[in-house]
Amino acid sequence: MRPDDRPTDELRPITITHHFTNKTPGSILIRAGETMVLCTASISDKLPPWMNPEELRGWVTAEYSMMPGSTSPRKSRDRNGKIDGRSTEIQRLVGRSLRAVVDLELLGQRLITLDCDVLQADGGTRTLSITGSMIALLDALETLPEFAGKKPGDEGFPVKDYAAAVSVGLVEGEPRLDLCYIEDSAAEVDMNVVMTAGGRFIEIQGTGEEATFDENQLAELLKLARKGIGELVELEK
Repeated sequence: MRPDDRPTDELRPITITHHFTNKTPGSILIRAGETMVLCTASISDKLPPWMNPEELRGWVTAEYSMMPGSTSPRKSRDRNGKIDGRSTEIQRLVGRSLRAVVDLELLGQRLITLDCDVLQADGGTRTLSITGSMIALLDALETLPEFAGKKPGDEGFPVKDYAAAVSVGLVEGEPRLDLCYIEDSAAEVDMNVVMTAGGRFIEIQGTGEEATFDENQLAELLKLARKGIGELVELEK
């Protein structure tokens, strides 16, 4: 029995609020069960200093942080430029997941920064950050006249496909979709999967937690992830 009585192949209830704040062109509050993440997308014509200014392309990057009150006990703030290893790893994951579906040349000489701030954590914060950032990115691009009214896959639009992410795992030997914290902390196998709407993998992070898993179990977990990501993509659309 799952903590919230869901079937093993069911996502947590998801709500998406557009334009949650009004200072950035893309601002999404996305909630899955008890996990809440604010994802914003900012657009700048100032490229990263490491990029050659003569390159006719842009860049997409991400930052991730858990707010002090998002967990119990309280999480200390990152200060003086110091970011813990987990946050660094997750923000790199978010950035490369979105870049996988963005044509940086069609984007033009623009920097899009995706900020993912976890307001409340109950498992799946990294995967929800990716899904929320996808929507925030699309909202931000909608504010640019040359991209208004277009969607992923349209000619001339810099986003080639939708991307979404979800967690899966083996809990008490049972494959489960979209783990909450209680399940995640007890899972024998924990996996995060990032995919496109077209069914192509962007990243798979799978770990046996004091356990191992075989090829058949891996196939079951990937099948669950594909189902969940298909449903997430429909919400994005």
